[in-house]
Amino acid sequence: MWDLFLRALPLLQKAIVTTLGLGLGAFVLGTGLGLMIALMRISPVRLFRMIAFSYVSIFRGTPLLVQILLIYFGLPHYGIVMTPIPSALLALTLFSAAYLSETFRAGIIAVDSGQWEAASSMSMGYWTCLRRIIIPQAFRIALPTMGSRLIALIKDTSLASTITVMEMTRVAEQIGASTFRYMEMFLMVGAMYWLINQVLTILQTWLEGRWTRHMR
Repeated sequence: MWDLFLRALPLLQKAIVTTLGLGLGAFVLGTGLGLMIALMRISPVRLFRMIAFSYVSIFRGTPLLVQILLIYFGLPHYGIVMTPIPSALLALTLFSAAYLSETFRAGIIAVDSGQWEAASSMSMGYWTCLRRIIIPQAFRIALPTMGSRLIALIKDTSLASTITVMEMTRVAEQIGASTFRYMEMFLMVGAMYWLINQVLTILQTWLEGRWTRHMR
C-alpha cells in the first residue's frame, strides 16, 4: 500500500486542500445564511416565517446529490454557468444552511425568556439584545450540533466528485481505475476522512470546554 500512497500523494495533497476548502467554506457561508434563516423563522412577520420554512423544507427534504446536479447541470439552461468547484460550494452552502438554521433556532429558543425581558427593561433594542445577549448564548448551546454538522459536511464533499471536482473521493476513483486497486485506495481515503474529522472533533471538544468555563 505504501507504493500506492506515494503514487497518489501529489494528487491527494491537492485533493485534501479542495476537500477542506469546500467543507470549511460551505460551513462558514452556511453559518451566516443559516443564522439569517433562523431569525426569519422566529420573526413576528408571517411572510418571513413562511419563506424560511419553505427554504428549510426544500433543502432538508431533497438529497444533496440532486441539489449539486441541479446547480451544475440545470442552471446552464437558464444562462447561469458555473464551474465545478463554485457549483459544489453553492450546493453545500445552501444545504448546510438549512440544517444550521434549525440548530440556531433551537439555540435561540433555548435561551431563557427572562433574558429578553431583562434586556427590554433596560431599554435595549431587539437587534442589540440579539447581538449582545441572545446569540452568544445560543451559539454556546448550539456548538455541539454545529460541530457535528461540520463533520458531516466534510464527508458530504465527497459528492462533489460527481461533477468532476478533484477532491479526495475523486482521486481515489481515478487512481483506483488506473491501478485496479480500488480497495486500498478507498481504505486510504477513508482513513484520511477519519483523521480530518478526529481533529475537528478534538477542536470542538476544546472549544466546548473553553466556552463553558468562560460563560460561567
